[in-house]
Amino acid sequence: MDFYFLFVFVIASLLGFELINKVPPTLHTPLMSGSNAISGITVVGALICAENGNGFLAGAVAFLAIVFAMINVVGGYMVTDRMLGSFKRKEK
Repeated sequence: MDFYFLFVFVIASLLGFELINKVPPTLHTPLMSGSNAISGITVVGALICAENGNGFLAGAVAFLAIVFAMINVVGGYMVTDRMLGSFKRKEK
């Protein structure tokens, strides 16, 4: 059963990498906003798993999921804010 989860993880990682590389730059920022929403859901799910998990390994994996999802959320919002700032009028 563990091999199945590893297989799904590797396939999902490769598919995600290919999809991100195929996105044109004009669509990157709207997709980043959607990614922020998905990462927010990931944080909530990881918090639930951290609370209900049994053992050190479950807690450690949940902690890593929270850290990586929060990095994605904060970075995504910073990029989106910077991009939206480029459309503001310059003050003299």
